[in-house]
Amino acid sequence: MISILLIALSLAMDAFAVSVSTGIAVPGFGPRQAARIGLWCGAFQFLMPLTGWFLGSSVRTYIEAVDHWIAFGLLALIGGNMIRQALSGGEEEAVTDLSVRRLFLLALATSIDALAVGVSMAFMEVNILLSSAVIGVVAFLLAMVGGLLGRRLGQLFQKRATLLGGAVLVCIGLKILIEHLSAGG
Repeated sequence: MISILLIALSLAMDAFAVSVSTGIAVPGFGPRQAARIGLWCGAFQFLMPLTGWFLGSSVRTYIEAVDHWIAFGLLALIGGNMIRQALSGGEEEAVTDLSVRRLFLLALATSIDALAVGVSMAFMEVNILLSSAVIGVVAFLLAMVGGLLGRRLGQLFQKRATLLGGAVLVCIGLKILIEHLSAGG
């Protein structure tokens, strides 16, 4: 159980960081928005290990070969768009919403590694439902806390909040990419 909890914490770190940047960038971000981003991240972190477990080893190499590129691409796209809009001027132009599309992309980008973890769990003696539930709950909680923390930071840095949030997303994407490429992934 300790191993599963540690895996859950490590998988949820990207969701936490993305939630912080979202809390910074979205005006009026509060507990309701924190719950929404938490639910999306938690649900994806729950479903991805299950999906990976069912896929098993037949696609493991394929998933590991591209997961970092997919995560990087999604985060760079969202973060780059936030940076572009922050630099283009008016606050009214900035995309600072929590649309279903944005939540879907953020949750997907931060949970792709959980798919690969699920594949590896298919070859271990684990209760996949319990493992996935722990992973999902930890991601939910950390994403909520991250969003609320970001809200506080956003109140301090209102003029540059969207720019900072976008930069954080791009940096997370780069971190994922560099970690996987340097590991020979």
